[in-house]
Amino acid sequence: MSLGCPKALVDSERILTRLRAEGYEVAASYAKADLVVVNTCGFIESAVAESLDAIGEALAENGKVIVTGCLGAQPQKILDAHPQVLKITGPQRYEEVVASVHEHLPPKHEPFVDLVPAQGIKLTPRHYSYLKISEGCNHRCSFCIIPSMRGDLVSRPIGEVLREAEQLARAGVKEILVISQDTSAYGVDLKYAAQVWRGAARRARFYDLAVALGELGIWIRLHYVYPYPHVDQVIELMADGRVLPYLDIPFQHASARILKLMKRPAAAEDTLERIAAWRKIAPDIAIRSTFIVGFPGESDRDFEELLDWLRAAQLDRVGCFEYSPVAGASANALREPAVPDALKAQRRERFMQLAAEISARRLAAKVGRTMAVLVDQVGDGAAVARSASDAPEIDGTVRIGGDTRALERIKVGAMVQVKITASGPYDLEARLAT
Repeated sequence: MSLGCPKALVDSERILTRLRAEGYEVAASYAKADLVVVNTCGFIESAVAESLDAIGEALAENGKVIVTGCLGAQPQKILDAHPQVLKITGPQRYEEVVASVHEHLPPKHEPFVDLVPAQGIKLTPRHYSYLKISEGCNHRCSFCIIPSMRGDLVSRPIGEVLREAEQLARAGVKEILVISQDTSAYGVDLKYAAQVWRGAARRARFYDLAVALGELGIWIRLHYVYPYPHVDQVIELMADGRVLPYLDIPFQHASARILKLMKRPAAAEDTLERIAAWRKIAPDIAIRSTFIVGFPGESDRDFEELLDWLRAAQLDRVGCFEYSPVAGASANALREPAVPDALKAQRRERFMQLAAEISARRLAAKVGRTMAVLVDQVGDGAAVARSASDAPEIDGTVRIGGDTRALERIKVGAMVQVKITASGPYDLEARLAT
């Protein structure tokens, strides 16, 4: 069972790949399983509660449970709720998880059956996959405890990353989603050490990685990008069509005062100027971000400043969370007044209403255009796809209708050309282009 973000999903895939190579099989239900591994999330209190509920459910339905992931970094919290778990490990402790599985469910070696595909075991559909390029983070944002759970930035060698990406492309993956805690800091801990791939030296730098991935001829989508100055270089790759014109940047707020309290490494005025410059270079770029409202000390003026910034930025895709205290976060020690829960909810509603209005206007401008989309689902006389502006599960979709016979011939994972016929606040409607 895998909970939390795509980075946790990749951890689950690595554990499953190792176990599958040793002859273990993935069970479809608790009843058919001999043991359950729960990969938890512990980032915010609601995620902690979800993880503890999942552990409890697994114990009730199966009885043999190993716990790993971010919440595993707080073992006492798990033991207080569920003392009967077999083992608790922290994030990235793949070997400990596998060893615990061996202890409680010894492997049966069947060398002629225990075959694993080159790309490993994936929990995503066959046509897209996450590619994790590093672990940990060097930032110390006051609301976040990720560094205390996952440590400082540790980048994977670039040759290893590119070989995995190449295996995914050979296996038929049409879209790679690059993830980490801080994607644009990739390689700084390695001092940008170069390795050879496809006959050329490639440096472990964000830009060089994007260039190399762009040679695979599939969609490359960049997530969790901090807006460091060198990110500007990658926008040119988007304009040239080598990587998708899409940036996922966690701005979190716009008030300089709140950003300082959050210990965020950016200023709102600078980001507005850079967004404008990016759109000048790559007019089709889609920018998504997440924000926190109700942070300790957030005044009406701070919140209005955030709304004004959003109106100016005109972001394509936006998520918003109400601030929730996290045990161990330095924000807990701030001498700032807490924002009442009712006011947090009101601010989030206002923020998302504005975001929806902006999204609706930007999507309406796409009606009549022809574009390539990647098909995720087919059935009931329609297909559901995504454009270059849409990451799976977090962004919008493109619903393809029209000629049912033609739609029946479309396969999941196909890249097709469509003409946009209508739009809504978050999604588009289309028909197959002729």
